[in-house]
Amino acid sequence: MTNTTNTTIRAAIPADIGAMLALMHELAEFEKLTHLFEATEGNLHDALFGARPSAEALVAEHDGHLVGYAVFFHNFSTFLSRRGLYLEDLYVQPALRGSGLGTAFLRRLAAIAVERRCGRFEWSVLDWNQRAIDFYTKMGATVLPDWRIVRVADDALLKLADGA
Repeated sequence: MTNTTNTTIRAAIPADIGAMLALMHELAEFEKLTHLFEATEGNLHDALFGARPSAEALVAEHDGHLVGYAVFFHNFSTFLSRRGLYLEDLYVQPALRGSGLGTAFLRRLAAIAVERRCGRFEWSVLDWNQRAIDFYTKMGATVLPDWRIVRVADDALLKLADGA
């Protein structure tokens, strides 16, 4: 556990699912992506705690309420021939931004990556979110200018799978 001014960071447990889902919706609103938000408690529970979990999560609890979360999973680098840690989401409610909680999350995740012998720790950031870019750079991260996320989803995914 990590303690930052009356806030504790800990591993998520199944009882956190509802509050995590609400925080995830807040993030979707912040990123102006609610039209893509399809997460449900059942899907989130299965992803984090099901028979074959695909992700892990840390949560931040302040005065008995969840105020932030980080969802992460392992990826793999063929060049390093080692797994990496990929941060899917890091969210801290606006009232606690600037409190050191984001830094505490990143340090905790970096420690997990080191403990698990990961070759790298990576995540994405929206190009318009300069505050986050500045924060990540200050923490020692490099924003890679030459790489772009490539995504196939929805109908395009079905067409690709069918060979159409």
